[in-house]
Amino acid sequence: MGLRHGNAHRGHEVDWGSHVSERTDERRVALAFVICFLAGAGLMVVYALGGQPQLEGVLLAVAFGGLAYGFITWGNRLLPQGPYVQEREALTSPAAERDDVVEELERGGAITRRALLVRTLGLGLLGLGAAAIFPIRSLGPRPGSSLSHTPWRRGRRVVTEDNQPVHIDDVPVESLVTVFPEGSAGSASAQAILVRLPEGVNRPLPGREDWAPQGVIVYSKVCTHAGCPVGLYEAKTHQVLCPCHQSTFDVVRGAKPIFGPAAAPLPQLPIDVDSNGFLVARGDFSEPVGPVFWHRS
Repeated sequence: MGLRHGNAHRGHEVDWGSHVSERTDERRVALAFVICFLAGAGLMVVYALGGQPQLEGVLLAVAFGGLAYGFITWGNRLLPQGPYVQEREALTSPAAERDDVVEELERGGAITRRALLVRTLGLGLLGLGAAAIFPIRSLGPRPGSSLSHTPWRRGRRVVTEDNQPVHIDDVPVESLVTVFPEGSAGSASAQAILVRLPEGVNRPLPGREDWAPQGVIVYSKVCTHAGCPVGLYEAKTHQVLCPCHQSTFDVVRGAKPIFGPAAAPLPQLPIDVDSNGFLVARGDFSEPVGPVFWHRS
């Protein structure tokens, strides 16, 4: 009797020691999640004060390190490890197991542990989420419809990069010139290529018969594939080439792509000649400029 009692007592001591170890692990996991939150909050403060890349990197490493340590310890030390085999014949729990469950519920260990760990995990994720708001805000305002319009307007003169207006008599046949709307020289979205074709060569698309007076035709310089500047002109074939991915466009037929990855033609700018012989725009480009994926909904 005495021997059995002693064994039972030692077994109780082992179980109690296991319980103390679990409580220690719980505190470690909770502390790791709290550290994750504090590091995230610190990252948010540093970024808001102007940023410091090295310190931001350290705080980010500490935050994710705390999160990782918490998850690993939780999984390895606090979750059932198994494997477990349930005997089909044992349909009811033994009395000893029922007593252990009652004792655990009375102690509040399982319930308290889950609540503590879930709450501290949520706290850590909250800190990281709050820190992520600032980099997102630094991306600037949404572009809205700005990608669908350029500075070209009716009556605005065509100028070179040094803001000199282009006179139709100054444009040689089979030449290519980079042009901009007056007052917006250097604009990335408004940059265009001006080509003067020999008379009778152009094959305008329907509705564009008067868009290229005396063979002077203007297209967007922004490639419809990846947004690179189109700037190489082959006079013999009347083709312009994008040097980035070799997309090639037929100037004579509405800048239709005939080679390379570009799937859409270059937008055309309708132009006219004013009373002094200077080239002026009749409006904006025929379509939004740039890669076609910018304009997909």
